[in-house]
Amino acid sequence: MESGDRTRRRAWLAHCSRIAAALAATWAMPLRAAGAPTILVVGDSLSAEYGLARGSGWVALLEQRLVQDKIAAQVINASISGDTSSGGRSRLPALLAQHKPTHVLIELGGNDALRGLPLAMTRDNLTAMVRAARAAGARAMLLGMQVPPNYGRAYAEEFAHLFSTVAKAEGAALVPFLLKGVADVPDSESLFQPDRIHPRETAHPIMLRNVWPVLLPLLRNLPARRIAKPN
Repeated sequence: MESGDRTRRRAWLAHCSRIAAALAATWAMPLRAAGAPTILVVGDSLSAEYGLARGSGWVALLEQRLVQDKIAAQVINASISGDTSSGGRSRLPALLAQHKPTHVLIELGGNDALRGLPLAMTRDNLTAMVRAARAAGARAMLLGMQVPPNYGRAYAEEFAHLFSTVAKAEGAALVPFLLKGVADVPDSESLFQPDRIHPRETAHPIMLRNVWPVLLPLLRNLPARRIAKPN
């Protein structure tokens, strides 16, 4: 009997040790301020720092601006070079479930145009992404893009209007043209890498200046989060 008591006591002490270790690990985890925003960026090479030194793209600069302005927010950059609106649409549900963002910045569509994909498909994909973000309790923001006139005037105009059409229909925030001040200025070639598609490091502060005035008001008016009722 005495041996059995010792065995049960050792088992109990081991159980308590495991609980203590789990609590210590939990307490050691970094905490984010209650109600602090989580900004999820789902984009392509323009947001994934293609051809740039790490930490020099507009998303990294956004993180720095948040710190500078003492805004306690987390930024998740889920951008992939070469991604299309279809790719972003397929990836978004898992990203929403994993990161539970308060804000979703969608920077996709440019590669759709470069590949000559149907504009209706791009519009449907962006619409679905905005709706998915809203259903998850997040505010969505579209970062618009334009294509050069050599794609044909009708196509270029329809593509440019696509973003505002979706934003208006779905109540999403909109940056009309992420590359405003970069691609539409007389010396634009100096702001692009040799491929003339991807902006140089010097262009990314300009891109952030296009995003920041639209994003800041959203950060100051967080959406109500949906809380699941206990079973």
